[in-house]
Amino acid sequence: MTTNAFTKQYLMTAGPTPVPPQVLAKMAEPVLYHRAPAGVELYARVLERLPQVFRTQNDVLTFAASGSGAMDSAVANLVRPGTKALACAAGKFGERWIELCEAYGADLVKYEPGWGERLDPQEIGRLLDENAGVEVVFATLSETSTGIVHDVEAIAAVVREKGALLAVDAVSGLGAAKLEQDAWGVDVVVAGSQKALMIPPGLAFASVSQRALDAAAAKPEGRYYFDWVTTAKQQRKDPPNSPFTPPVTLLAALDVALGMIEDEGIEQVWERHALLARATRAGAAALGLELYGDPDERSNVVTAIALPDSIDGKQVPKILRDSYGITANGGQSQLSGKILRIAHCGYFGGFDILTSLSGLEMTLAQLGHPVEQGAGVGAAQKVFLEAGVPAAASAA
Repeated sequence: MTTNAFTKQYLMTAGPTPVPPQVLAKMAEPVLYHRAPAGVELYARVLERLPQVFRTQNDVLTFAASGSGAMDSAVANLVRPGTKALACAAGKFGERWIELCEAYGADLVKYEPGWGERLDPQEIGRLLDENAGVEVVFATLSETSTGIVHDVEAIAAVVREKGALLAVDAVSGLGAAKLEQDAWGVDVVVAGSQKALMIPPGLAFASVSQRALDAAAAKPEGRYYFDWVTTAKQQRKDPPNSPFTPPVTLLAALDVALGMIEDEGIEQVWERHALLARATRAGAAALGLELYGDPDERSNVVTAIALPDSIDGKQVPKILRDSYGITANGGQSQLSGKILRIAHCGYFGGFDILTSLSGLEMTLAQLGHPVEQGAGVGAAQKVFLEAGVPAAASAA
């Protein structure tokens, strides 16, 4: 079986993620001029809605960039050469914090427990005690490369007690994994548009506490486009103003997507992701496959499945894509060929999970691994039925 022009495609990656039809339709409308009344109203409406997803009263600063641009903005505003910082990394995107801090000349302390491990709040506290003067800690909510969602609530409590700022990468986690920025005391949360916010790549966000904004204002040099102080000043105007040309088509798309999240309710959005993750984990277990790393019930963004040593794991995502039209992520860097990552982040429903598990069953059989066909799909179906939620439930 090979794909052709008529093979339906299934996007099961953790970003970009599928975009709802009503969002795509909005993007097909004529482009707005961002200084015209309709463009200004759109910008104001999106800025008003965004804090609800972050669960904050902060300004959510908005940039035309990828999620990595949002991470860059955090380091550009909080780090100067010689600034003492602690960067936590347990996967590829945690390592990006280290790379950014090094690029900006931080006096850097590294905490690297290993890929697939959970960040230990107590160890972060110990490192802060041993390294006096750390001003900012960089950590991750959802580590997309491993599927692990870290305990940001506990990390924030430790960092706050030690007097440092906490900046969290929630690029894949925002809207999929539980996050209570204000209640947990997280100073900075950065995110991107192409994950659970259900629109294409191109918008980056930094939800910044006043404490973090004051820290940025005390370090005025070293950035231009990503200057939080300038952006906050412009966004706080009435009506708000963007200091640079915003991607108005993406803003229009985000306006629709945020409306969908509001209609579903953010707690229900988190519950939907949790249900999809439970079903995926059950499907993997029924196929006799282990999960990679040390996941727990928070790991609701992407499920990382360890592939059998007896097969060529690099062929799994290739066969899924080329034979069955299912695009899922393999492993990155040292995990290449060792894991398959099935995402359930954003515009996903139960049948997306059933389709992915069915494709995985057929792919494993094609590679000569013994599989009871239907076992994974059946286990996932049971999870949906036991939850009393139709498998077709989605963000629509």
